[in-house]
Amino acid sequence: MAYADQQMSGNKITALVIVALIHVFAGYALVTGLAYEAAKKVISKVTTVDIKEEKPKEEEPPPPPPKEEAPPPPIVAPPPPINIAPAPPPVQTVITPPPPPPVVIPTAAPPPPPPPAPSKARSAAPKGQNRWAARIQANYPTRAAREGREGRVGVRVTISADGRVAACSVTSSSGSPDLDEAACDGMTRYARFDPALDAAGNPTSGSYATAIVYRLN
Repeated sequence: MAYADQQMSGNKITALVIVALIHVFAGYALVTGLAYEAAKKVISKVTTVDIKEEKPKEEEPPPPPPKEEAPPPPIVAPPPPINIAPAPPPVQTVITPPPPPPVVIPTAAPPPPPPPAPSKARSAAPKGQNRWAARIQANYPTRAAREGREGRVGVRVTISADGRVAACSVTSSSGSPDLDEAACDGMTRYARFDPALDAAGNPTSGSYATAIVYRLN
C-alpha cells in the first residue's frame, strides 16, 4: 500500500514539472515572438496528457489463525434406566339398563263397611211411678203434718244398673228441712226405675230428676 502511494506521488510530481516547463516555454515563446500557432499546438498536446493512476494492488488477506484443537467432550454418565410401568388394562364400563317399573295390578276396592247398628242407648225411666209416689205421700212427716206445713221438693237421683236409687240430692228446697229429708228418703226406699242402657243395649247407671209435692187433704 505504501509503495503504490509513493508511485502515484511521483507521477503527480512529474506531471507538475512538465506543466511548469510548458508554461515557462510558452512564456518564453511569447516573449521571443515565436509563432502563436506553435505554442498553441504544444500547449494542446501537453494539456491533453492523461495521467492514469495505477490501481493499488489489493493486499493479500492475512493467513488464517491456526485452528485450535477442540477440547475432548466431557464424559457423561449414562442416565439410570427408567422403569416404565405397563399401562393399566382399559376399564370397561358396563351400563346396565334400569329395571322396568313394577307392574301395578289394580285391585278391587274393598266393600264399604256395613253401617253401624242403631244405638240402643236410653235413659232411665220410672217404673210403677204412681204406686211408689203414693207410698212417699203416705209417709208425710208427722211434725210437718201436725203443724200444717206443705211444700214442693225438687230432687235428682242416681239410678244403678238394677233400677234402684243409689243416691239422692235436693235441687230445690221446700223451705222445711224435714220435708226435704223425707223426699230423698222416700225416693231411696220406694222409687223403682227401668235402668238406662248403653249403645249396645246393656244396662248402665243413669240419673233422673223429679219433684215431690207434699199437700195436706
